[in-house]
Amino acid sequence: MADKQPATAREMAEVETIIGRILQVGVIVSAIIMTIGLVLFLVTGTSGYPGTTIPLRMGAILLGTLQFKPYAIMMLGTYCLILTPVLRVIVSIYAFYKERDHLYVWITTTVLIILLVALVIGVHK
Repeated sequence: MADKQPATAREMAEVETIIGRILQVGVIVSAIIMTIGLVLFLVTGTSGYPGTTIPLRMGAILLGTLQFKPYAIMMLGTYCLILTPVLRVIVSIYAFYKERDHLYVWITTTVLIILLVALVIGVHK
């Protein structure tokens, strides 16, 4: 059985383009979501929550977004912005795998695990 060839320069350029697009789209989508929440806040004059309460858990954010609560919508935009580089790390793992650069696959996988553990710790604090 013939061994697979490492990824070509053209394939790697395509992966780099995809990574750049992921970052661009993530930032733009996050900004749009946060702007919608801000406009809704300015129009209604209320956060949608009593006092200084803000939604922190994903379930509360999604429920508040479905109920058009401004703070929940702004938090959803913030979470999208936070998850954008995480998606970039996932695509980088794939890129390093295609290049057959196993050292960087392991290093980037370790970075992804650290990011996910930090997100879980942050949610449970």
